[in-house]
Amino acid sequence: MNKLKMHTPDGTRDNIARIGELFPNCITEAKDDKGNITRAIDFDQLRQELSDSIVEGPRERYQLDWPGKREALLAANAPIAKTLRPAREESVEFDTTRNLFIEGDNLDALKLLQETYLNKVKLIYIDPPYNTGRDFVYDDDFAESSDEYLAKSNQTDTKGNRLVTNPESNGRFHSDWMTMLFPRLRLSRNMLSEDGVIFISIDDVEVSNLRKMCDEIFGEDNFVTQIIWKKRSTPPNDKAIGAQHDYVLVYAKQHSSASIALRPRSDEQVARYQNPDNHPKGPWAAGDLMANVKGGRYVESLNFPIVNPATGEKHFPSSNGNWRFSSETIEKLLANNEIYFGSDGRGRPKLKRFLCDIKDGITWTSLWDFVPFNTEGSNEMAGIFGNLAVFENPKPVGLLKEIVRAGGTPRSIVLDFFAGSASMAHAVMGMNAEDGGTRRHISVQLPEPCSNGTEAGKAGFRTIADLGKERIRRAGKKIKEEMGLNGIKLDTGFRVLKVDTSNMKDVYYRPDALKQEMLHGQVDNIKSDRSDEDLLFQVLLDWGVDITLPIKPEKINGKNVYFVDTNALAACFEPGIDEAFIKELAKRKPLRAVFRDNGYGSDATKINVEQIFKLSSPGTEVKAI
Repeated sequence: MNKLKMHTPDGTRDNIARIGELFPNCITEAKDDKGNITRAIDFDQLRQELSDSIVEGPRERYQLDWPGKREALLAANAPIAKTLRPAREESVEFDTTRNLFIEGDNLDALKLLQETYLNKVKLIYIDPPYNTGRDFVYDDDFAESSDEYLAKSNQTDTKGNRLVTNPESNGRFHSDWMTMLFPRLRLSRNMLSEDGVIFISIDDVEVSNLRKMCDEIFGEDNFVTQIIWKKRSTPPNDKAIGAQHDYVLVYAKQHSSASIALRPRSDEQVARYQNPDNHPKGPWAAGDLMANVKGGRYVESLNFPIVNPATGEKHFPSSNGNWRFSSETIEKLLANNEIYFGSDGRGRPKLKRFLCDIKDGITWTSLWDFVPFNTEGSNEMAGIFGNLAVFENPKPVGLLKEIVRAGGTPRSIVLDFFAGSASMAHAVMGMNAEDGGTRRHISVQLPEPCSNGTEAGKAGFRTIADLGKERIRRAGKKIKEEMGLNGIKLDTGFRVLKVDTSNMKDVYYRPDALKQEMLHGQVDNIKSDRSDEDLLFQVLLDWGVDITLPIKPEKINGKNVYFVDTNALAACFEPGIDEAFIKELAKRKPLRAVFRDNGYGSDATKINVEQIFKLSSPGTEVKAI
């Protein structure tokens, strides 16, 4: 029985709880004045969360730490001046698809997607680079202040190479890998819906570090399970004990509200339910009527005879046991013919467990030995690319389908920000084809070069991102062909968006550095090589509007106008806008309207535009770039 507190609320404890909701990594364990271990705030960590520069001064506590952690935290919080530019020519069904393929650094991409997909992604799956000593990790430059970071991110990367090797001889072998992954996981958590989950593939080398890292980012209470995936039929013979498995860590945004779908029953499991007596409730299987009292409490009132209505024979519970139900419930079950006395009608009573009364599926196990081996992923790629081994060890679609089935719903948004060869996008399309779902996939992949010596390079693929896009094209086409007429409505398209510098000109001039000849360049604040569609997507990102909504260009008074999802947003970036045009556009009553700041034909139009919308469409929010 719960007791009354008999005291006023503990404000400190409540404040700690509130901070924990915003910054779960700032909750730690510490000793109070009496020497008891209690929940506390890591003020050094909280200071870092609220600072735009590296904070010094750690103190001894229970925590996960490594060289570079503070820099990684700074990188997660630092702003960037970048955008996503559409690439129609590389897309499929650009105007109608709800899927995305984002080419660029996933740290930048996750920051750019924060507002649009905040709390909206049901399932995230990533297969980050395993820390093998050969693979590559992202070379994030953390050794700079936020101002330097912002200035740098507003320029074109002159290095042209974002990857470095991480050999085991490196003194920061684990630290570099963790520093790379930490800010990306931090940002991904923001995008998960309240019932969302993240699945992360990993091997033995970093599984312990990854689990500690996820405990900090998502909260230890939000750990769901550590799946063991049997990826090989036989062990490798290069070690005394050969590993046949990898892991998939599963964490929830909020464990209390997270939803994991049940695993569908196999045909064999369904076949166990029969209906030999043509019962009106349908197929059933015999189950035990005895209660499990081992370690529990014997209930004397549940020890009574069950009488076979056909023979009159009395059946008592086994010694020291009792039935699961009361005598009243047993009478109802007998009256409804829901107790089974064996095929000859003379056996001990059993409960008829009807298929229609039980859950729609079964509980998942932590051992996944029922999905394809890793070799199947390579076979799938070979089938798509003409027997060429264009990608090393891609995850099998069968494994990813089960992850989609467990962690998502038929209408989920599924995000993979280490997309590789786009196996997850392939799996999402396959699942939609199977069950008629409308899941949407978002893939993010760095344009890592394919060297000429690799199969991918020989096949003409310039980057891994190009390979992933081509896989989605080919896989989508194949799935539609197999579905025939049923595949007409299946969305196998994707919009390609590329991470790039801002569409806005660099205007970080000090007053004493601005010369007379520079002034004419400040009249137009848009870079000369950017299109109206480039501007539209930056507006969508800044406004937090879904960047997969349908876009329809129209002409109004001779001006090109982009309408997003009919009236979610109207954008016109042409010059010479006059009041007549504004009045016509206002009649469409868009929720949002945006123009170029220097696009108005006169100062009077610029002054009156908001008043015109207030009169004709008061619900429209008007902005300029």
